Amino acid sequence: MRNVLSHTARVLLLAIVGLLPVTAIAQTTTATSWATVDDALGRKGAAQPSDVMKYSFPRSDLTVTVGGVTVKPALALGSWTAFRMIGKSRALVTGDLVLLEAEVDPVMRALQAGGIEQTALHNHVLTESPRVMYMHIMGEGNPATLAHTIHDALSRSQTPLAAPTPGAPPASVDLDTAAIAKALGVSGKLNGVVYQVSVPRRERIMDHGHEVTPAMGVATAINFQPTGGGKAAITGDFVLRGAEVNPVIRALTQHGIAVTAVHSHMLTEAPRLFFMHFWANDDAVALATGLHAALAATNSKM
Repeated sequence: MRNVLSHTARVLLLAIVGLLPVTAIAQTTTATSWATVDDALGRKGAAQPSDVMKYSFPRSDLTVTVGGVTVKPALALGSWTAFRMIGKSRALVTGDLVLLEAEVDPVMRALQAGGIEQTALHNHVLTESPRVMYMHIMGEGNPATLAHTIHDALSRSQTPLAAPTPGAPPASVDLDTAAIAKALGVSGKLNGVVYQVSVPRRERIMDHGHEVTPAMGVATAINFQPTGGGKAAITGDFVLRGAEVNPVIRALTQHGIAVTAVHSHMLTEAPRLFFMHFWANDDAVALATGLHAALAATNSKM
C-alpha cells in the first residue's frame, strides 16, 4: 500500500480524520494548479496578494526607442498574465501582451481558438520605434488549459519563451529612489535599474461576477528608468473613474508629463474604468512631484 495515495488524497484523508485543517485541502489543490500552470507556461509564477499568481514574459528580444531612450523591458515592454482561482479547477486570467504589429493577428487567432477573449488592443506610448501594440486578455476556465492557450499564442510571436536566467543585480542605480518615493507619496521597488510603483484603487473591481484584484491589472503603475544626471524616463498607466480623467490630464500636463493614450482595458468591469498612459524624460524627483499631484486627483490608496 506504500505510495499508493497521491499527496492530495493523503491530505484529504488526514483532514477527514481531523489530523489536518480543511484549509490544507484548498492549499494543496491550489499548489497543484499552479504547478500545472508553471509547466504549461515554462516558468515559475510570482505569488501576489489575494491569491494571484503572476507570470512575466519580458520582451528582451526587442530594441525599442522612444525619444532617444532605449526602453528596458521593465519600463514598458513586459508581457504578463495573472491567474486567480475562482472555484475548483477553475481560474480567472487577465493579461497584457506586448506585440509587434505583425504579431497581433496570429496571436489573436490562437487566443480566440483557445477561448481567451481580447478586451483591448492599442498603443501605450507614442513615436516608439519599432511600433508596439498591447493586447489585453481575459479568460475563465481550467488554469492549465488557459495557460497552454496563452503559451501557444505567444509562440506565434518572437516573445522569449524559455525561462529567463536571473541576472546579476546592477552595481548601482542612477536614481534617488528615496527622494522619488518621498515626492510621490508612495514607495516602490527596483526591477533591475527600473523603479516600479504600484498604487491600488480603493474600490473593489468586479468583472464576470468575480473580483479583479490590483495584481490583475487594476492598480496604477508608475515606472522610472534612469537616463543620467538625475533624470528618468517615466511611463505607466493611471487607473481612473470617468470623472477623474480630465483632472488627471491637467495635473500631468501642468507638470510637463505627456498623456499618450486614454482607453479601456476591460469590457464589463464595474465600476467602469479608464486607463491613462503617460511619458516624460526629465528630473526624476520633479516628475514624481507631478505624478503625486495626479494621484491626489484619484481615489487611490496613498
